[in-house]
Amino acid sequence: QVQLAESGGGLAQAGDSLTLSCAASGRSFSSRFMAWFRQAPGKAREFVARVSPGGTTSYADDVKGRFTISRDLAKNTVTLQMNSLKPEDTGVYYCAATNIYFATAVGSYDNWGQGTQVTVSS
Repeated sequence: QVQLAESGGGLAQAGDSLTLSCAASGRSFSSRFMAWFRQAPGKAREFVARVSPGGTTSYADDVKGRFTISRDLAKNTVTLQMNSLKPEDTGVYYCAATNIYFATAVGSYDNWGQGTQVTVSS
């Protein structure tokens, strides 16, 4: 088990950048696949990006080239750097962990943070 806590959300204008951070506690962090998901009002939670224990990353098509996920094993953190923000990036962003390889489904993740709100205005 790993406990997760997100921070860094807030208000932004289209074209701005924001950095989200996820602090993890628990001995298993280094072996877990970590991901960011988001949920817009009235919509289902969706995959944004993931990073493997070895640092391999993958992204949803609509954030590819704009968002960067990274992890710092020494600090037990996962970061989501979001550039060129769009109004459609608005939502609650969640950090999540799993032992399942290359997972993008919500149901594949068994540890979740409480979420942090990101609001992008046009």
